[in-house]
Amino acid sequence: MIERWSRDQVLALAPDAPSRKAAQGVARAEAWPLLGVATAAPPAAVPAMSPADAPVAGPRQGVVLFGECEGSGATPYRTCVDLDGPAYRCGCPSRKAPCKHALGLLLLWSAGDVPAAAPPPWVADWLARRARGATRSGASESARQSRPGATAGGRAGARSAVTESARHARVTAGLAELERWLADQIRQGLATAGDGAWDDLAKRLVDAQAPGVASTVSRLREARAADDWPERLLAEYALIDLLAVAYRRRAHLFAPLAQTVLSRVGFPVMREEVLAGPAVRDRWDVLGRRDEVQERLTSRRVWLRGRDTGRPALVLSFAPQGQALDPSFVTGATVDADLAFYPGAAPLRALPVTATTLASPMGEPPGVTPEEAMDEVAAALAADPWTDSWPLVLAGVVPGRTGLGGFPLHRSAYDPWRLIAVSGGRPVTVAAEWTPHGLRPLTTWADDGTVVIL
Repeated sequence: MIERWSRDQVLALAPDAPSRKAAQGVARAEAWPLLGVATAAPPAAVPAMSPADAPVAGPRQGVVLFGECEGSGATPYRTCVDLDGPAYRCGCPSRKAPCKHALGLLLLWSAGDVPAAAPPPWVADWLARRARGATRSGASESARQSRPGATAGGRAGARSAVTESARHARVTAGLAELERWLADQIRQGLATAGDGAWDDLAKRLVDAQAPGVASTVSRLREARAADDWPERLLAEYALIDLLAVAYRRRAHLFAPLAQTVLSRVGFPVMREEVLAGPAVRDRWDVLGRRDEVQERLTSRRVWLRGRDTGRPALVLSFAPQGQALDPSFVTGATVDADLAFYPGAAPLRALPVTATTLASPMGEPPGVTPEEAMDEVAAALAADPWTDSWPLVLAGVVPGRTGLGGFPLHRSAYDPWRLIAVSGGRPVTVAAEWTPHGLRPLTTWADDGTVVIL
């Protein structure tokens, strides 16, 4: 049986603040004439796909919530949630996933207000349709991979060498201009540049087909806005210059570092190439997630850590504004999955090769001491100097007003009162995102094992 999620975990699944508020309004047992949780018979085994590519395979643990919620119409909205996805189905007109009814149902279950009951036929029909969809998707993927030229290697071999060479020439010229610009900034003084200069430079780098460097340059205004901006800006200039020099000398770097340099500059690694590489099987603790709005896209960063391997991982997903992001990872849960990592000197970003499946309840993840965490971050930076975030699980730390386990807190986390309240002055386990400018606490665990999202 899946361990009951906390209220924090449920509300973290909401696509936006209005959905969170609306869900609490329908999380009343009297609004649900039909309400139940059941263990359904698992469907036949099907080839598992990445959540981004195919429907999630049927519930391997067979736990499904279902109910009928009274709405404005004469007919109640039929809602069900497969906890092993999680996946959602509701008869309401909302396009959000999960909708307020699915979230309300989850909140009721979190509070222990959903009784065990036999699922009605429409729930079984939904589970069966999902299982059939996963089977068809798995067969289609197998057929696609078996076609001549469908492999990543086949596509890479067909890529035009002339086009690739032309792009490298453009990038080389663009980064040579960047190096001259940086030298001018150091000679003239850090205060001479402003938003306009950085925006113009970023546009020229986009034209030079170096979008990764352009994105870094466009974020320099954040460093300029900091209280210690001279130090921050100089550090950013140094890292940008190091990247430009590394690209110019990439032929002399060992292969993983050269791949890191290309990725940081903006050369993409095809999804198929990543999935074709070796996969790491583990039970992955979902440490936390962070959503960011980037112009017309919303990105979601999900931090994972392998229960057995201790390996950190980052799963990124993107969606146009207003559309739902991948809800596969529930903060505080543990999932069984195979992950394929993007190549690099300090591999962190990964793609799910198989559908994520909730593991048996495992409690809080194993942590490390602050000293061991610092050694881990130092090793990551030694391998990839441009590393700007890394997931950590700190064990036995007492949170303070501005620091945690010897690490300073990021300025966005300068008021960690909820974490301090959970701790009560006692050592706790805290999952956090390390950044060069301090820790961002993600999750902690109360004395009774309740997951608290920070």
